[in-house]
Amino acid sequence: MCRRTGLERKRRCGWLGVPENQRAHPVWARGHVSTSMCPKSMISAESESVVEEYFVRRRMGSIRLDDLSARQAEAFLILEREIQTEKTNVQHNAGNALENLSSNLR
Repeated sequence: MCRRTGLERKRRCGWLGVPENQRAHPVWARGHVSTSMCPKSMISAESESVVEEYFVRRRMGSIRLDDLSARQAEAFLILEREIQTEKTNVQHNAGNALENLSSNLR
């Protein structure tokens, strides 16, 4: 997508080999996390595999930490924490939106 639209330099895609620059403007941000390089190019095949396995196990209802390696368990706990944070933020933002709507109708 980026190459097709000519944004690979602006988004500092990892495959360009551009060194990371802490002063560069963020190209992606969500909540308390941001990066000055395209995050897609930073995801390893192993990381993608762990995320896929987490969602499969979660969907099947079979996440047992004692069945996982230490690395998988840590990754699963981080994913669970981040999902809960997202849910909390969505609920908080929805509550604020309803409150604003309600006050505007008064």
